[in-house]
Amino acid sequence: MSESFIDNDQPPGDPAEALKLIEDQRAAVLRRIYVDDRWWYWPWGFAWLIGFGLLFLRFGPDDRVLVAMPEWLPVAVLVALLAVASVISAMTGTRASGQVTGESSRRGAYYGWSWFIAFATVTVIMVRISDALPDDLVTMVWAATTVGLTGALHMAGGAIWLSRPLFILGVWISVVNVAGVLAGPGWQSLIMCVAAGGGMIVFGAIASRWRRGRRGSA
Repeated sequence: MSESFIDNDQPPGDPAEALKLIEDQRAAVLRRIYVDDRWWYWPWGFAWLIGFGLLFLRFGPDDRVLVAMPEWLPVAVLVALLAVASVISAMTGTRASGQVTGESSRRGAYYGWSWFIAFATVTVIMVRISDALPDDLVTMVWAATTVGLTGALHMAGGAIWLSRPLFILGVWISVVNVAGVLAGPGWQSLIMCVAAGGGMIVFGAIASRWRRGRRGSA
């Protein structure tokens, strides 16, 4: 038979060769949709580390002022950093889904928008009820509400993409948040600064390195 009649588009006859082709295509797709894990974790880690650190220094346990600064400064910094972190999370989810089509794309887009909408909703509610709260509880309730929402959204992300690390991180954030509330004003800020903020920065660094190692071996 002449070579001109040979169909070069036929799938490989060797099963091992076919499997290798599938794995190569899978690796190529993963490279296209890859988003560095630090974009998921570090915005929140640094927001909590800096914001709650300032809160602890200004509003320490038993109303101690460890570092003199305007009362509004720590709260304003924390709120601003949380707003930036929520926008980055929304953009990261949208970016990850923008490289694929179909159900995965819609899933990522919905998840990205959920960050922005959820935090906008919580902010409006907290602004509305803050005046009705005792002065010593306003900051703690704001912090506990936003951190609790963050933990829930991370667990939701873990469920959507079947990511055990992301789900476990959401559980960790939730547990730390409860511990901070039980510890009370002042101590809550320290716990959130170290355990939540610092922990998320470390987790992001480890997750990013682990993912790069997997991509490199793919």
